[in-house]
Amino acid sequence: MAENEQTAHQNVTSAPSGSAQRGMLIPLALTQFVASFAGSAMNVSINSISKDLHTDVHGVQTAITLFLLCMAALMIPGSKLTDIWGRKRCLIGGLSVYGAGAVIAALAPGLAALIVGYSAFEGVGSALMIPPIYILATIAFSDVRSRARAFGAISGAGGIGAAMGPLLGGLITTTISWRASFLLQAAIVAAIIFLTRRLTDPIAPDPTRRFDTVGGVLSAVGMFFVVIGILQAGTNGLLLAVFLALGAGFLLWFFLHVRSTERGGKEPLLSLSLFRSRISNLGLVTQNTQWLLMMGSMFTVSVFLQTVRHFSAIKTGVIFTAATVGVLLASVAQPRLAKQYEQRTLIRAGFVVAIAGVALLLALVKSSPHVWAFLPGLFVLGFGVGLMLTPSVNIVQSAFPEQKQGEISGLSRSISNLGSSLGTAMAGTILVSDLVSGNRSYVLAMIVLAAFALIGFAAALFLPAERQPKAPAERAATDAIEAAAEHA
Repeated sequence: MAENEQTAHQNVTSAPSGSAQRGMLIPLALTQFVASFAGSAMNVSINSISKDLHTDVHGVQTAITLFLLCMAALMIPGSKLTDIWGRKRCLIGGLSVYGAGAVIAALAPGLAALIVGYSAFEGVGSALMIPPIYILATIAFSDVRSRARAFGAISGAGGIGAAMGPLLGGLITTTISWRASFLLQAAIVAAIIFLTRRLTDPIAPDPTRRFDTVGGVLSAVGMFFVVIGILQAGTNGLLLAVFLALGAGFLLWFFLHVRSTERGGKEPLLSLSLFRSRISNLGLVTQNTQWLLMMGSMFTVSVFLQTVRHFSAIKTGVIFTAATVGVLLASVAQPRLAKQYEQRTLIRAGFVVAIAGVALLLALVKSSPHVWAFLPGLFVLGFGVGLMLTPSVNIVQSAFPEQKQGEISGLSRSISNLGSSLGTAMAGTILVSDLVSGNRSYVLAMIVLAAFALIGFAAALFLPAERQPKAPAERAATDAIEAAAEHA
């Protein structure tokens, strides 16, 4: 394994020029945008999809959750394949699968076909195309500040995609059809594939590297049972306990398998050394909880507006413009903020602001039936999440050398998407189990999400101060020492 990593490290080409870097960022940011857009655009089309496909809110929620879960479960295997097949090949292959899924979903005659196209094909495509985004950006932008700007553009595009999903999805659903939203995704994907034609892979792929199939199955099955168990929480307590126990059992089996594989001198799906970095572990917790809060809150507000307040798709989408503006402003401010404040400071501030947004959504919505009551809370929530998206990613990715970027990128994206799926599953379970209670189920769902945000804030409090960036020669020497120590 060490020889493979050393070979890959030696194959790294020189950093691209400034114009090449900017040209690389455009398709990478657009890829993250379309994946995040898909996760939230469905929220405002729940009623339309339910009626058209003869299903209910729970059926559409299941499709959304399975899409997010598929990404989370397959992100780690997808990242490992980037080392074997190459980052550009995985990016284009993932985009192609994603585009095919969007077309299938647009033509779906029923819920089953929607799940195949949206949840399965788009989920698998996302798991292949997202890890290369962060690997390529990490390698192309070597210093902390330029990397922060790159991650700011990419994470900002993801946040904007998630926040704009309800607006664009609502507009398209109302004026044309919810099916047209999937066709739009397919068109964007085709444009991204065209833009990536000149993109070069800075690290040569190594087809001789081993792929841990058993580890991939165990990790995916474990995550699947955990999320499916949460989906059953409002309907069957016994199934909840059984599925959570199965999920925990498979995940424990996965880690035991990884340890055994490493001790046998073989390359596992995910190296346990990734969990020895305290900074990275804390950063992963903040990533998980911030996406759990964002996607869970958006799903909660969307369902509440459509099922309790009986708002149309376009009216619901317009309300979410406030969150889009908040994320956009925070993303635009990221380069300047990165120069003035430490990343841990931005993450802490982001959680405080986001929790304040949840408080506003609870206080103002409860006290007023008017639509404006949602706007301040959504804006503040979006701004808070936008503040911490980039620094959380940067902290995790920057904690490891270049030869570890494939693994940590997959783990990072998997943890983030697991947070999204858990947020949607938990919020949806609370809402769907007692929709007739109206405000009560809405309040309970938001309180649960805020409680998880407090966990993320607590993790951010333990993040250490930033170290001064090392010179290239010093960094290369440190990487060599770490690789030798791991091999020993």
